[in-house]
Amino acid sequence: MNLIIQGLDVNNSDLRALAKLSQADGIERITGQAFRLINAVHSNDISEYCTKAKLDFAFVNADLKLVDFKLIAMDMDSTLLAIESIDEIADMHDIKSQVAVITLQTMQGEISFEESLTRRTALLRGLHYDALQKVYDERVKLNPGAEKMLQQAKLAGLKTMVISGGFTFFTDRIKARLGFDFAAANVLEIEENRLTGKVVGDIIGRQGKAQVLNQIRDELGIKREQIIAIGDGANDLGMMTEAGVSIAYHAKPIVRDHATYAIEYVGLDGVINLFK
Repeated sequence: MNLIIQGLDVNNSDLRALAKLSQADGIERITGQAFRLINAVHSNDISEYCTKAKLDFAFVNADLKLVDFKLIAMDMDSTLLAIESIDEIADMHDIKSQVAVITLQTMQGEISFEESLTRRTALLRGLHYDALQKVYDERVKLNPGAEKMLQQAKLAGLKTMVISGGFTFFTDRIKARLGFDFAAANVLEIEENRLTGKVVGDIIGRQGKAQVLNQIRDELGIKREQIIAIGDGANDLGMMTEAGVSIAYHAKPIVRDHATYAIEYVGLDGVINLFK
């Protein structure tokens, strides 16, 4: 196995210490923030060291390459984007604090996503449609490294997909802006240019995300092992389970505990650095 070390500030002393702890044969520089320790041996001391040093680490099969994958799928809110879009919509309705509490409960797995979205969307009833565009124009912000990650994935021949428990208003625009191959999300019901507080059709929640991912997998004729899935909240666990490699990005503990790898400190481009 290779040990991938990433961080906003990686010191040579950290690399030497980790190489010793892991009995690595050598150290390779991937980027200024990422390094590969060759032929490393797993040790619990490594996790403790990296936590104290605020470094991301991952033991990765030395033969695993980015081109071995065919699809990279990711959550939108708080994964691809640095915001929770429904919370920002709620802010336009002066109820952000109410909605944010429900959002947090959902991400921590305390209530089902379907119940959560139903409750949060109901609170948006009466909001004018123009507020959605205002949120997109003024508040949508990509997480660090997002564009670089997508660019490198495309160059390696991977298809890209955003699967959101949020709304198509945002995923449609993000898909066009970043050139995603696929996008899926929930549809807000609009009447006379105002939100009714309801969602059209079945809610894409934890199981819905898994179903959408499997549908695209079958359309592409690829295997589970050829999929990378990235998420941060409990409602992402369904699609992450259906992927060969799952990555918890700045995620809740319940997601980190179930993911193949976790990224806590660096940006989304850290995903690419895991693989040759």
